Amino acid sequence: MRVWYHVSDIDAGRAFYTQQLGFSETYHDEEGRWSRLVRGGMEIALAEGPLQDGGTAMVDVEDVKSEAERLRALGVHVGVVVELHGQMRILDVFDPDGNRLQLAQELDPTS
Repeated sequence: MRVWYHVSDIDAGRAFYTQQLGFSETYHDEEGRWSRLVRGGMEIALAEGPLQDGGTAMVDVEDVKSEAERLRALGVHVGVVVELHGQMRILDVFDPDGNRLQLAQELDPTS
């Protein structure tokens, strides 16, 4: 599981998490304006964009598209599958109270 934060300036966010908090950057997408950082067992993804209240929990799954179909069939409120530059697919899922979490699938960029 990882947490996804929106930041107003991706470069400032990257600097803060790496230089101040000791995270290591494992991926950066300059065009897409997002980064993946890790420290121990914690993974944080930063994306430049409109700020939100708090972070968003991300749960890793094998196949986001299959999960989207399965959850829709159960009547769960889900968004659309979004692919981020061939690196990952994500899906917004909403619990009965409207709280958002995301399902994430790592993609093999070489395939």
